[in-house]
Amino acid sequence: MIPVMEFRQFSEQQPAFRVLKPWWDVFTEYLSVIMLMIGVFGCTLQVMQDKIICLPHKISSGSENICEVNRSFFLQLQPNFSNGPREMRGVKNDLDLQQYSFINQMCYEKALHWYAKYFPYLVLMHTLVFMVCSNFWFKFPGSSSKIEHFISMLSKCFDSPWTTRALSEVSGENPEEKDQKKSGTSRSTTPLSPEESSLEKTQSLKSIPEKIVVDKPSASVLDKKEGEQAKALFEKVKKFRLHVEEGDILYLMYVRQTVFKVVKFLVIIAYNSFLVNKVHNKVCCEVKEIQDVTGYTVFECNHTMAHLFSKLSYCYLFLVAIYGLTSLYTSYWLFYRSLKEYSFEYVRHETGISDIPDVKNDFAFMLHMIDQYDPLYSKRFAVFLSEVSENKLKQLNLNHEWTPDKLRQRLQTNQNNRLELQLFMLPGLPDTVFELTELQSLKLEIINNVTIPASVSQLEDLQELSLYQSSLKLHTSATSFLKENLKVLRVKFDDNKELPNWMYVLRNLEELYLSGSLGPDASKNIVLESLRELKCLKTLYLKSNLTKIPQSIVDVSSHLQRLYLHNDGTKLVMLNNLKKMTSLIELELVRCDLERIPHAIFSLTSLQEVDLKENNLRSIEEIVSFQHLRKLICLKLWHNGIMYIPEHIKKLSSLERLYFSHNKIEILPSHLFLCNKLRYLDVSHNDIRFIPPEIGVLQSLQYFSVTCNKLENLPDELFFCKKLKTLKLGKNSLSILSPKISYLTLLTHLELKGNHFEFLPQELGGCCALKRSGLIVEETLFETLPSDDGLWQNDG
Repeated sequence: MIPVMEFRQFSEQQPAFRVLKPWWDVFTEYLSVIMLMIGVFGCTLQVMQDKIICLPHKISSGSENICEVNRSFFLQLQPNFSNGPREMRGVKNDLDLQQYSFINQMCYEKALHWYAKYFPYLVLMHTLVFMVCSNFWFKFPGSSSKIEHFISMLSKCFDSPWTTRALSEVSGENPEEKDQKKSGTSRSTTPLSPEESSLEKTQSLKSIPEKIVVDKPSASVLDKKEGEQAKALFEKVKKFRLHVEEGDILYLMYVRQTVFKVVKFLVIIAYNSFLVNKVHNKVCCEVKEIQDVTGYTVFECNHTMAHLFSKLSYCYLFLVAIYGLTSLYTSYWLFYRSLKEYSFEYVRHETGISDIPDVKNDFAFMLHMIDQYDPLYSKRFAVFLSEVSENKLKQLNLNHEWTPDKLRQRLQTNQNNRLELQLFMLPGLPDTVFELTELQSLKLEIINNVTIPASVSQLEDLQELSLYQSSLKLHTSATSFLKENLKVLRVKFDDNKELPNWMYVLRNLEELYLSGSLGPDASKNIVLESLRELKCLKTLYLKSNLTKIPQSIVDVSSHLQRLYLHNDGTKLVMLNNLKKMTSLIELELVRCDLERIPHAIFSLTSLQEVDLKENNLRSIEEIVSFQHLRKLICLKLWHNGIMYIPEHIKKLSSLERLYFSHNKIEILPSHLFLCNKLRYLDVSHNDIRFIPPEIGVLQSLQYFSVTCNKLENLPDELFFCKKLKTLKLGKNSLSILSPKISYLTLLTHLELKGNHFEFLPQELGGCCALKRSGLIVEETLFETLPSDDGLWQNDG
């Protein structure tokens, strides 16, 4: 006998796949097992018992219908028991056992209807097809891999400790519980109607399992390993969702196998209902071909299993009918419900995690199937689709990694003499940052999706915030705190949409630094229009691609003192708005493609410093107008293409610092040295061949650089500038250094490297403040200095 277990391979799948088997698949699977047992039982009987037993019968050869005559004669032979007992005599046919076996076999093949012969095999074949078809989508290569990955992730998400913690910490109180708390007082005093009391006692079946988890007094604490595993699960779910939502092969495979089962059910019912009556006990057999062997042509046969097969066929038809009706219900469920879309609305409502996205296509279909098994699976799986939950996990992992002690080790003093913490490329902002109460400056680089919580109010000394390609959101309480305390804000961005909206409400902000592309027409940009609300703004730095000065900058001109505009080479035109910015004391227009000094600058009588670096200035005849700026002490015209210095420079008598480096100047006019207040003069990287002796007039000069020019000698008057501390003469054509160098007793830095000196004067030792580290010269020239002079020994 064939054991049923041998057929398990046709329907067996991994035990974990049971979550994708709804009740109708389980039910039809049991029906298939019963039908399979019917088929196996019938086949076993066919093999182990005689199929048919036949006896020969003599009949008149002239009869027109031999089987009909034989059948009537057979009826006449039936004994009449009412006439009393009579002696029974058998008919001798003179046939041996082999002849009877031959007759049985021939009559079985020739006379018995095919349905009666092959009924158990048909049952077995149809049942195996049903079993294979029901589980085909689990085996098909295009769908099985997706199912395996999904089931693997589903089980890990279900068992992950983070799922329980997220449902308890991220969701917080259930909205229903909040409503109950709000109306608790009124309910305690107002009697409830019977309907209300029944509603209050009844909970949603979907919410009961998770209520038990959420209401635990304390959530389990995740260790580092569990946190990393949960983090990996989030990444897997993201990638799986992107992959599975692209197609609907799982849905199509399930629909096709269901339609196939319905069609097969209709075919089985149709032909079996017609043929089930063809199974008879008595069978007339007429086989003329064997008369020479047996002596007979007509036989009366008994189909030994006809009665049993008839009952089994009716039972089989009943099971197939139930199977078919179940398949029809499955078809109705497939075609009359939107199974390619899945909404987590009830999960969002019950958990409070409002950002769980709806899904589509195969992802949605699998979740619908799981809901038929247990809705709790999709509810816990939804935790790993939520960005809120993911951010909470990242925050937890960050807090474990970045302890307060570790953060304190990274504290440094920045250029503004503030205690600064710099964090680079982190997945978020650790909460432990807000435990560093001594923090004064926070710098975040390439950190996205950061939310500043209300706990930022603990940083009472925080005054400076830097965001370099980082997106930042503020809690309401954090906004109020920064509005009152933040003094400096630096933002570096790639697109103006990345600029934080909350920066416009920082009413006590004094310095704003913006670096990034504002678009071709930034003058109409809402980002710049909003600057007018910053009433305390004193310093504004814009590094962008402006074509003109926006009106919004002019609107803050009444209190703006420093304006720095650094373009990317875009030409800045229409500078008339500058005239209105009368409070400016510092102005920088860098890389603005200026060809002339803007006339609007000459109206800013409060200016103390002007920087026109890296423009296209060729002629600066307008420099005479700077004489109206009585407070101007610093003028930077470096990195341009200036050919000469006009004699009007002498009228800028208030200048203390002058930058002419990296130009094309060939002559230093003597008029330049009439600016006798100069303390800093830089004319390096030009084509200067001669220094006028009038330089000795600059008795306040402390810094003088003529590096990278074409000087061949120096005037002795240069050494009358006795306040010089830094003298840079490198990369020229000098061959002799005057002994009068000893007059410069305050000199601390002397650069001579890159000239043609063969020796250094002994009088260099008279420069008392000059040490070896401050003397920049070829090593061989140190040998020409007195060896007994300790000044030229190594400082160490």
